[in-house]
Amino acid sequence: MSCLPTQERLIRLNERFNIFSELAQDLTDLDEYPPRPTFSAKDNLCADGFQARAGSRILDGYRPPFDATPVHRMRQEGMLLIGKTNMDEFGFGTFSTNSGYGVPRNPFDEGRACGGSSGGAAAATSLLEGHVALGVSTGGSISCPASFCGVLGLTPTYGRVSRYGLIDYGNSLDKVGLMTRDSASLRTWLPIISGADPKDPTSCVQPALDLTARNVERIAVPKEAMQNLSSGVESKFSEALRSLQRDHDILIDEVSMPSLRFALSAYYVLATSEASTNLARYSGMRYGVRNSNISQHFNDFFTETRSASFGTEAKRRILLGTYARMVGFRDRYYMKALAVRQLVISEYKRALQDHDLVLTPTMPFIAPRFLEIERMRPLEAYQADFLTVPPNLAGLPHLSLPCGYIEGMPVGMQAVASHWEERALLDMADRWTSRFHMRFPEVSI
Repeated sequence: MSCLPTQERLIRLNERFNIFSELAQDLTDLDEYPPRPTFSAKDNLCADGFQARAGSRILDGYRPPFDATPVHRMRQEGMLLIGKTNMDEFGFGTFSTNSGYGVPRNPFDEGRACGGSSGGAAAATSLLEGHVALGVSTGGSISCPASFCGVLGLTPTYGRVSRYGLIDYGNSLDKVGLMTRDSASLRTWLPIISGADPKDPTSCVQPALDLTARNVERIAVPKEAMQNLSSGVESKFSEALRSLQRDHDILIDEVSMPSLRFALSAYYVLATSEASTNLARYSGMRYGVRNSNISQHFNDFFTETRSASFGTEAKRRILLGTYARMVGFRDRYYMKALAVRQLVISEYKRALQDHDLVLTPTMPFIAPRFLEIERMRPLEAYQADFLTVPPNLAGLPHLSLPCGYIEGMPVGMQAVASHWEERALLDMADRWTSRFHMRFPEVSI
């Protein structure tokens, strides 16, 4: 495979794997020498010159006249934005099978999922040498696809990267992060996209990004995270723990974090509540698809557009979120979920007082086949996120690293650090990738 794909190769890769929801119109710079470094942006990040559809038919045709702050900062550094990557509609999914614009296919096995919701971003990173992808995580949408596609997926602390120009799923949960093939790229690009942005007040309270050496010496492994794993994932993760002890002289302690089992339920109450509010703006009047029948009553006008243009999963989450916020149910569900969130944060803080990182598998199984996903009930698909949801709920920085391969498919492990301590994750990435042999798919076009 060449260092950077030519325009024709990139188009053919996209036709085969459904990586991008939209490619750049002009890709001639890819054939320049020396070639310009490339990056992609998830479809829910606005970029001038591209549609921003967040994987949904309801936003078809929406072209923002501005860049999201992370996209703007990457472009300022001379990076070439080659396309918007495919994703689950508004981030609603674990496998990137809920997109309105095709389903991205795993580069290691085209019959399997890429993971979601940043599935196209992970596939692009896995296929394109030297490529950097901007992803977005709400409940694991960077870690999951990074694990399934065998790349590094870094989710910074909530508020570290500006969310200006991001089409929201859950305002208190969304985080913009990076997917790369190597730890050096994380060190290069994390400082570029990080930092305060007056357009996003959430980002203005962060301390300066510190990338000085942080030697990881002690890691906590919650015993609750070792339940409900496939035998293969459990075996590869155990091998990785032994390697950390043997090859990297890191102490491994088993700890108990009982609140982790409640995190998934709390997350879906909070995330769907915020999503149902955020998606109320898509009424067929201002963004994307517009209803031309203006003689209707507003409720009919609103309902007709949303019924036709939202996908099944989006409708399900709107209904769940609306129910959780209803009078009479708010205290029973929403307020309890907020309390669980604080409990999860407290348990992570307690574990990280004496440890540099908390380490778990990223996903309980390798990338599933599409036929297996079709047989899953919605609740079964939601439960697949039980390892990635807790750090997202707590707003903690975390990193998925490949730690082994089963039947040729990657297995990931997820390291979680204290708030604003991304440097511990980068140290972990440097040390682990220095000895672990990463594999990437060899695809002939």
